[in-house]
Amino acid sequence: MHYSRTKILAILASVLLALLLALPNALSPSWKNTVENTFGLRPITLGLDLQGGSNVLLEINRSDLTEQLLQQLAGDMRAALREAKIGYSGLQKTPTGASVRITKPEDMDAAKVALAKLDQPLQSGMFAQVGTTLYTLSTKPDGYSLELSESGLASKIANSVTQSIKIVENRINGTGVAEATVQQQGAERIVVQLPGVKDPERIVSILGTTAKLAFQLLCDDQPTAANQNPPQDCRAYPMKEDVDQLLATRKAQGKPVVEADYKSLPQMWVKTAGRDTVDGADLNDAQAAFGQTNEPVVTFRFNNKGAIRFGKLTAENVNKPFAIVLDGVVQSSPVINEPILGGSGQISGRFTTEETGKLAIVLRSGALPAKLDIVQQNTVGPSLGSDSIKAGVTASLVGLVAVMLFILLPYGFFGIIANFALLANLLMLVAIMSIFGFTLTLPGIAGIVLTLGMAVDSNVLIYERIREEWKNGRSAIS
Repeated sequence: MHYSRTKILAILASVLLALLLALPNALSPSWKNTVENTFGLRPITLGLDLQGGSNVLLEINRSDLTEQLLQQLAGDMRAALREAKIGYSGLQKTPTGASVRITKPEDMDAAKVALAKLDQPLQSGMFAQVGTTLYTLSTKPDGYSLELSESGLASKIANSVTQSIKIVENRINGTGVAEATVQQQGAERIVVQLPGVKDPERIVSILGTTAKLAFQLLCDDQPTAANQNPPQDCRAYPMKEDVDQLLATRKAQGKPVVEADYKSLPQMWVKTAGRDTVDGADLNDAQAAFGQTNEPVVTFRFNNKGAIRFGKLTAENVNKPFAIVLDGVVQSSPVINEPILGGSGQISGRFTTEETGKLAIVLRSGALPAKLDIVQQNTVGPSLGSDSIKAGVTASLVGLVAVMLFILLPYGFFGIIANFALLANLLMLVAIMSIFGFTLTLPGIAGIVLTLGMAVDSNVLIYERIREEWKNGRSAIS
């Protein structure tokens, strides 16, 4: 038998390269770090079931998403009627939509045309059938109502899950957790696996933050007593220092915080409609930093569109206070001393250094489309992962020895050749998983064992065919 020198060198080089790439998996932890830092070679990444870690199950909050859609609907109806110059009254949200009364009967047809523009079909796709609409327009004796459709809400939830997965991935990457897995589970849930994270509380607090940021002017009137209803186009928000004190009190008492607790706090009335609003969607970057008095702050920078809007907002409202609202809480309410035209600024509000770090991460990642509720949270101990690894390695070795004996005993010298090829196959498999950073899980170990068994199938077929020819008088080599 003759093989060209080039082919032999190529085979040997491939095997040696695989041996080099797979080597970190056989080294001690200290040597692994040295090899990785020096040569960039790293071992196979172990999954949650092998090295331990945390598992978090998140779910889109239907009521929060519905409330957003209804709030947006009421604002869109107001804007559509004003643009068409149609008089109206009694515009209000309902549990499933929003309704409005048209002042003049002769404007009913024009109002229907204006409001029908809001009842447009959603884009067709995997979760939205052709012709599906978010709202349904209904006629009333003195006006109209738009109701949120079930199919439209389901489509919005599906889109929110897809968008949330990307944002959650960005937030986790910002914390430095490696090899995290973020996947959709069912129609409304997201499962997050964090290998190696033994205390998931810090990650969970980042994932649960909606991060809806807005820069809004304060209303001219402010509440003078508790439980006052804000005027039209204004909304009541609690202030950060009061919320922090409430959370600390409830934690000391061992009691959960409910929505009624937030409503009982002193409120600040903030404008929610009109052009005097800039939101966090136009943020370009956010970083934790320290202010002039060495207090922790978050610096931010807008993109071009946001910088123009923010500059216009501050230029037209010099000497007026405005609120920085994050997730329904007023973080601070500074006075606009001069126009801010550079498109950058800072958020202060008695933060701790840890809080500014978290806030910067969630702002850079973008706002979640809806609140995510934590449905389930558990931690897999490293001892369970260690037992799984030992059992998996034992199974692999037993499988390897059994297969090598199975091919060696019937075929002798040819079996030895096949076993060398089998070892090279296993070596290359480990090398590829290491160099590309694939995550090894318990089912993955089972797959390796299965691969060892299947790797000799072609050898069995070839050798049995050789035996047939050998019995007919031909030599094995020929």
